Amino acid sequence: MKLILGISYELSQALQRKDQDLLNAIALVKVVKCHLQEVRDNGFDELLQETNIFANKYDIDIPNMNDVYCPKGRSRRRLESVTFFHYFKVELFNTVIDTQIQELNDRFDNVNTKLLECLSCLNPRDSFANFNKEKLIEFARFYPLEFDELADIHFLSSSLSNFIVDVRLDSDFGNLQTISDLALKMVEKGKDIVYPLVYLLIKLAFVLPVATASVERVFSAMTIVKDKLRNRMSDDWFNSCMVTYVERDIFDTIDDEDIMQYFQGMKNRRMLL
Repeated sequence: MKLILGISYELSQALQRKDQDLLNAIALVKVVKCHLQEVRDNGFDELLQETNIFANKYDIDIPNMNDVYCPKGRSRRRLESVTFFHYFKVELFNTVIDTQIQELNDRFDNVNTKLLECLSCLNPRDSFANFNKEKLIEFARFYPLEFDELADIHFLSSSLSNFIVDVRLDSDFGNLQTISDLALKMVEKGKDIVYPLVYLLIKLAFVLPVATASVERVFSAMTIVKDKLRNRMSDDWFNSCMVTYVERDIFDTIDDEDIMQYFQGMKNRRMLL
């Protein structure tokens, strides 16, 4: 398990960052799947050797890998001749890795991968180095309710051409790092009004990483926040606890004195501070 988690660690961290680099994340998915397949094909002997060294160091009994494996409570007479080596390699080692690879294939199928590749074309880093108008139009077609095929897609093409020239000439867009930075700068400069279809595309792109990563962080946090002691809390109080826990990196920057001053200024409160 340590081996499997170690292989997928960088991918897990990349996907959960709020400023995630989608192109690198997609590349990491391919790297992890290739690495897992390589370990499945050639890694068991090395793992078995490390296990034997660990067992010998701490005087742990090691079964003979060529002996017949017999689960507890089962009669040897009714068992197929499955050796310990076959059991550990095929039924445990290979099964765990196959499950991990299948999970990655289900999560990052061809449609999702294509969607992320199109979305990454809006990355403003290095003066929009990944910009690709054709892929962005393809991205818009994933949302037929927002973009009409006959009207909006046609105007989106010309709007994207004008947009990329405009932002590359504007020095204020030169140091942006994330899609969220791009959305904020467009509103600040009023370009969300000049290029409404492009801004709609950016909003869809801006929401997608939040929908895939932050939601998972919230569900993980629920198992911590909603424990037995808080099981009967009201929805409003539970929501407040969730926000402060999930966004704790932001709340850590707020001074305690500011919080006390805020509550002291409230008229409708039940206790004095």
